[in-house]
Amino acid sequence: MTLMIAAAVIIYEGRFADMGTDASTTIAAISTAMSNSGIGIVRMSGDRAYEITQKVYRSKNNKLLTEQKSHTIHYGYIADGDTLIDEVLVMLMKGPHSYTGEDTVEINCHGGVYVVRRILELLIRNGARPAEPGEFTKRAFLNGRMDLSQAEAVGDLIVSQNEYALKSSIQQLKGSIRNKINNIRNKIIYETAFIETALDDPEHISIDGYGEKLSGIIQELLQELKHLIDTADNGRILKEGINTVIVGKPNAGKSSLMNVLLGEDRAIVTEIAGTTRDVLEEHINLAGISLNIMDTAGIRQTADTVEKIGVERAKTYADQADLILYVIDASNPLDENDREILKMIQGKPSVILLNKSDLSMVITKEQLCNEYFASNPSSGQDKNKGKNPAIIEISAKNQSGIEELENQLKSMFFAGNLAFNDEIYITNARQKHALQNAYESLKKVKESIELQMPEDFYSIDLMDAYEALGNITGETIGEDLVNEIFSKFCMGK
Repeated sequence: MTLMIAAAVIIYEGRFADMGTDASTTIAAISTAMSNSGIGIVRMSGDRAYEITQKVYRSKNNKLLTEQKSHTIHYGYIADGDTLIDEVLVMLMKGPHSYTGEDTVEINCHGGVYVVRRILELLIRNGARPAEPGEFTKRAFLNGRMDLSQAEAVGDLIVSQNEYALKSSIQQLKGSIRNKINNIRNKIIYETAFIETALDDPEHISIDGYGEKLSGIIQELLQELKHLIDTADNGRILKEGINTVIVGKPNAGKSSLMNVLLGEDRAIVTEIAGTTRDVLEEHINLAGISLNIMDTAGIRQTADTVEKIGVERAKTYADQADLILYVIDASNPLDENDREILKMIQGKPSVILLNKSDLSMVITKEQLCNEYFASNPSSGQDKNKGKNPAIIEISAKNQSGIEELENQLKSMFFAGNLAFNDEIYITNARQKHALQNAYESLKKVKESIELQMPEDFYSIDLMDAYEALGNITGETIGEDLVNEIFSKFCMGK
């Protein structure tokens, strides 16, 4: 095996010696929110964590924390000299069996902002230094307690806003992405090692016909990578929520629907057409699904300059949306503005809401289906052959039909393009970019095989793919990027 291969298979050992983290330094931070609460936690990690805590810890029997077993909790007080600061529980965790892989102490105190700050300042005065954002998780990564995909999952877990984002983060934290990527990398390094060994010892190892075999392996790997890349859009939706835009003509009931979904009067509702001139954005959790919901200006032909700008913005947001809620005033006939909106939502995930069902309705679902397909005759679809749009009768005034809307969104989420199950989802752009780089490198390998290039050309692109995938798990990543990733974490994590 060549030096190139030998270097590539080394993981964790000595990789992070120059990444700017001094393992001999003990760090401390407040790990709970900076607001008055029942409990606050001050966390400390490093070689001197036990020693520093002992300097400020008082107990009835004068026990020495340095002599206590790992993963035990001890009742006592934190004191600044002769002044008692708070009654506490101190949790001890010996490295390497801790979150960071180092000696770790967590002081559970009362959650007053002044109290937790006083304890943190006391620890710093006695030898700790303030932790940087995400430094506890960074140390866990550098000490081999988790790979980079798991570390990023920690950050996603903290900010998860719905059940599905939580499930995805937990899967990644358990190593779902790491295991998948390592499996692909192992296949790549095996084939690379075979090529290098065969080239070094052609008398004993034949590579006749190897190109055809390798081509089949590369094709399987390309399919695996393509599937992961294709999950990125769904992964973004799981993590960030569904970008949902409410569209419709003026006075159709868009703002009323927005208020019903939010459970408060957030949008201004009047009988005057064109009240909403700009985009109003809110985040809601509907039936366990996160919606980044936007109420937009009513779409119609208008000579009003300000309103015209609002209409153009509504169209732009709708074009970029993951989901469109098209609200129609079902008590009035359809007109050219409605037909223009029907054209606009063609081919996009959308739900059509026949609002004001509490009044005398003059628009039926069947009529709307006919108009929907007539708005795009070039599609070659009709109501008998094409898939009917989702149409729901609602009354924003009486809040009827909202439960059916929730069920429809659930159905779209689970069964359509927004589906979630136990498969792996790529949830950040950095990982997607690394997958795309690996994919392109493997495509070059396949092209080299087809062009019957020498075998050493294969190993160059194979190693490029191997290193690109290593960026996901953190095995081939630079110090600057590591620091950037963890700088986005909250303090104390």
